[in-house]
Amino acid sequence: MFNSLTGTITGKSAQKLLLDTHGIEWEIAVPAGTLDAIPPVGSKGRVLVWMQHTDSIMALFGFASETERSVFFDLLKVDGIGPKGALKIMSSISAADLSQIIGHGDVDALKKVPGVGAKTAAKILLQLKGKLYTVQPLAESASEKKQLPYADVVSALAGMGYERKAAEDAVAKVSAELAADQEFSRLSQNQKEDAVFRSSVMELAR
Repeated sequence: MFNSLTGTITGKSAQKLLLDTHGIEWEIAVPAGTLDAIPPVGSKGRVLVWMQHTDSIMALFGFASETERSVFFDLLKVDGIGPKGALKIMSSISAADLSQIIGHGDVDALKKVPGVGAKTAAKILLQLKGKLYTVQPLAESASEKKQLPYADVVSALAGMGYERKAAEDAVAKVSAELAADQEFSRLSQNQKEDAVFRSSVMELAR
């Protein structure tokens, strides 16, 4: 597996970098921020890479830092976000800003990122809050955590357009019902949040 490529930068364009390594020119898809961080055309540079290889696709994605690449991998964990979608998001917002937005649970700010709709924003917040590579979430008081064990789920539902009080009531009802299920108690916290989210959507749709 490739980790990085080092060679001469031979071209730069929108979300694309050309790199020559001993006579082989690689076309690498990169976030906009990476283009700014990579040396100018004609200079020697090193690019961290990841290869997408399927039956119909073979593509290289490049990054200027390990942080960028790790955030890219984190975005790929979100249902519905593929390599091109993750690249589009990272070209519209820096890894640091994305971390802040997710850490603060700011669904409205996420929805303003090109390529991120209400449902995708809710998924990103639900699946990555507290888990994104560079996230430093705001500290919450012990009382807040006790009162709202699934506060992230409530925020995700509110970001999808549901009234916050209705979302809180649905989450409270669903989480109480699921808590009595022994199989639910064996799930990881991330799996529990996902189960509560899905059941709450069904509850709100009634």
